[in-house]
Amino acid sequence: MPGSLVTLTVDESPMQTYVAVPEGDGPFPGVAVAQHRLGIDVFMRNICDRLAEAGYVAAAPDIYHRGWSLEQFAEITAMPRGDERAEAVLPSLSAALTEPEVVRDMNATFTHLKDHPAVDRARLGVLGFCMGGRISYLMATRNASLKATGCFYPGGIFSSRGGGPSAFAASDRIESPIIAFTGADDENPSPADMERVDKELTRLKVEHEFHLYDGMSHAFMDPTNPRAYSDDVVNDAWSKLIAFYDTKLKGN
Repeated sequence: MPGSLVTLTVDESPMQTYVAVPEGDGPFPGVAVAQHRLGIDVFMRNICDRLAEAGYVAAAPDIYHRGWSLEQFAEITAMPRGDERAEAVLPSLSAALTEPEVVRDMNATFTHLKDHPAVDRARLGVLGFCMGGRISYLMATRNASLKATGCFYPGGIFSSRGGGPSAFAASDRIESPIIAFTGADDENPSPADMERVDKELTRLKVEHEFHLYDGMSHAFMDPTNPRAYSDDVVNDAWSKLIAFYDTKLKGN
């Protein structure tokens, strides 16, 4: 069953949040999903729906909510990748994001999950794609209650935006196991970037597993990005992700 939008309020601003709930009896683990640059679009909603099919309550907040109206949110997130009207708006929204604001948005989403009647509040994870992959890693450093962290091509984790240490610099705060997926042809993060992260997490004894796909560039999970998308890679990465979550959040 597809999810639906609910409205949360953060900093006196309405934040649209896409929530997908599994069928059947709960309680289920909850996963907060951090958006990619294109917002809570068809791809992000499909990810939440797929998580629900796998037995997770998924919630994806619109972290651009401070920068546009509800009408703009509905219009822009319905546009296909590369639409000129969307590209005229999205860069300024992503550039304006600050880490303190994003952390408040994500923590409000976790609170919504904890209060949801279908969620086991003791079993929470996070997942993110592109800039959301960076946010996912960031939340692993800012929220000690997380039990699992998933990151797809998390670019920009070495820089700080608006306060506090960068996600990478705060790696010593991470308590949840991490799984990450990247492409060998990506430049942000590059294979060298991920090797640097791997070495740091190994030094800190943070449980993690990284998967690097040859011939893949950025955003390879998104079917609206035909230059990078691959069914075989997507199926392999998704199966590994769900197996990871099943172990860490369901105890399977």
